[in-house]
Amino acid sequence: MNKRTGLSARAKLTLSYAGFLMIAGVLLLTAVWVFLPMGSAGIEFPAPADFARVFNPGNRGPVVFLPAAILVLGFMLVFGLVGGWVLAGRMLAPLDRITEATRTAAKGSLSHRIELQGRTDEFGELADAFDSMLARLEAHVAEQRRFAANASHELRTPLAITQTLLDLARNDPDRASSELDERLRVVNARAIELTEALLLLSRADQRSFTREDVDLSLVAEEATEMLLPLAEKHDVTIETGGEVAHTIGSPALLLQLTTNLMHNAIVHNSPEGGTVAVHTTSAPGSVVLTVENTGDKLDPQLVATLTEPFQRGTQRTRTDHAGVGLGLTIVRSIAQAHDGTLSLSPRAGGGLRATVRLPGVTASPRLRREPAARRPR
Repeated sequence: MNKRTGLSARAKLTLSYAGFLMIAGVLLLTAVWVFLPMGSAGIEFPAPADFARVFNPGNRGPVVFLPAAILVLGFMLVFGLVGGWVLAGRMLAPLDRITEATRTAAKGSLSHRIELQGRTDEFGELADAFDSMLARLEAHVAEQRRFAANASHELRTPLAITQTLLDLARNDPDRASSELDERLRVVNARAIELTEALLLLSRADQRSFTREDVDLSLVAEEATEMLLPLAEKHDVTIETGGEVAHTIGSPALLLQLTTNLMHNAIVHNSPEGGTVAVHTTSAPGSVVLTVENTGDKLDPQLVATLTEPFQRGTQRTRTDHAGVGLGLTIVRSIAQAHDGTLSLSPRAGGGLRATVRLPGVTASPRLRREPAARRPR
């Protein structure tokens, strides 16, 4: 929701304190003027010389009352603004901690707690309620992740056994192979692939990995070498280039991220003579990995759903290497686990542009890699 920028709560409280203090001062000085004998002279705005007479101890009475009242009100205004700003800051300090904890939770970290100290008041009750909510959410999410990981582990063994039995049956010279055996083998291999994807997704969500310096440009080169046979099969040219892009994270997970993006770009490409462009850039505080491919024009509404689990975009899916519908979901989870973002957008000429932005680290010297094209043989 877009809202217009207004005064902060601290500024509003400060103005309120100063306003009430000024009203109280005016009422008090009015009461002094009315109920104490100040003479019958009319009220006139004092001249500049009259303000100087206030500081003369020998001057008393109505002649210096009005300039003295103006000076007192000016002092009360400054005192109210400064004091109100300080008091409002102290009162709203717990709210700042609650806001910061909310932003941390919005980024996916549910382990943070406010733990507001001091006597119980409205802010304390709000902080305690927020901590309780975070604890319940963390326990619920952890339970879901444990279930996914345990279910995946439990599925691996029977699926592996089934795959072994199917392979033995297919290789048995005394047994005639059938179309059913081959279909069962394909279905079982797909189930194993799904299980491995769920395990990888659970690992990324839990952020259970060791962080080290990683150069995304080298990761892109490694992923290109791995996927070159697939690109040759699909008659797709891979173009790589860009700058050295250093970030902190897991080399294995970042390689999986890049591989998934490039695999998706190769499989969902033009039927003949397609192109995949991989580019890395580095800027102060961030690095960017961009993977673009050619292909049919995509509906922006379809692109917005591609990171959802088991969403494949049926208008683009080819019959082979269709995947299990978790490729881009895993990419998004890995990017978020590295405090980064994934954005997808359709290209004007057709195809998809995937952009991963991660926190960067300074590396010297900063080099630039010349674009290189990997074409089918």
